[in-house]
Parts: sequence; structure tokens; C-alpha cells
Amino acid sequence: MAVVNLKSREIECKIVYYGPGRCGKTTNLEYIHRTYKKQVRGEMISIDTEGDRTLFFDFLPMGLGKIKGCDIKVQLYTVPGQVQYRSTRQLVLNGVDGLIFVADSLKVRREKNVESLKDLNGNLKKMGMNIFRVPLVLQYNKRDLENTAMPLMKVEQMERDLNRQLRVPSFPASAVNGQGVGATLTRCLKLTLKHLHKEFQWAKE
Repeated sequence: MAVVNLKSREIECKIVYYGPGRCGKTTNLEYIHRTYKKQVRGEMISIDTEGDRTLFFDFLPMGLGKIKGCDIKVQLYTVPGQVQYRSTRQLVLNGVDGLIFVADSLKVRREKNVESLKDLNGNLKKMGMNIFRVPLVLQYNKRDLENTAMPLMKVEQMERDLNRQLRVPSFPASAVNGQGVGATLTRCLKLTLKHLHKEFQWAKE
């Protein structure tokens, strides 16, 4: 849940990148941290785990306006995607305000995408949250591999697999070159702020 700091005149909310191992969550955050330097506060913190890692840093988005005279500060997090780090994912999800689910476009990762989305749904339920009511955006990553020897799923197939019931915004992307990364984050930020306005009945100035 968003935290209001009256002393610093900031409202702090938390966006979490979720998805299977090696789908591109880390690459998303690395691209954002590198590309949007004016909006980044401080260094990117990395908590390494064997085969995966959790990253986070503070982000001050521009152009979103203020709420009751307060700036919006966002904490961007990734979760480790490997199955054995379920408890870590639950910990990172605590206090989440918005979610970006990063799906891997490689055909061989189809089942892992579905399993990871089910895992997200299960973890949200344990926290008393409903996946249909949380600000959520899907990203179909690794589209830059479309003309390589690595078979990709069509976006339409991924929509059927992952978004048939959710019906949330989705973006094809390549976190490596930045395609769709900014658009994904921007949409999630807007949905999150809209949700916070509704939840707390804040009046935007």
C-alpha cells in the first residue's frame, strides 16, 4: 500500500516486475535505470540469489502531476523467478501497488509463463488481494528474437494463454533494446495512480 510522507511531501508506491526465471525482469529494470537517469534516485540495489536476483531502486516519474501537493515516488522491484524462491517473491510482493508481469516469448517457455502467472495469483490471494483488482500490465518480452533461429510464440497465442480472462493492457517488448519498456511502465504507473485515487479518494491538484 502506498505510503504518504508529509515531511518530504512524497507519496511512495511500489511497482513489482513479476515473471518466470530469465524472462527479462532484470533487463527491464537495468534499461530503465540506465535510460531514465534524471528520474532515478540513487543506485540500483541487487540482492543476489543463486541463478536469479532481486533488484530495486527509487524512481521519480515526470509528468504524472502531484497528489495533494505531494510528488509521486515509485519503488521499482523485481522478484526472483526460479521456483525455489517462492518465499522471496511473497516477501517482495508485500505492500505492492502495481504489477508488471513479464512473459517470455520463446515457445519453450510457454508453460513457465502460465505457471508463473498462477503463482502470482496464488501469492496475491494469500495476501488478501485479487489479481483482477490490482493494477496489472502484461509485457511479452524478447520480441527482438523474432527473426532468429529461436522459435517465438505469436502475440495472439500469448494473449490467449495469459490475458483471456484478465483483459489487462499488454505490450510486445524487447527489454534488451528498450522496445516497449517505457510504454509498459508508463501504463502501469497510470493505472496504479488511478487505483490510488479511487482507493483513498484523493483529489488531484
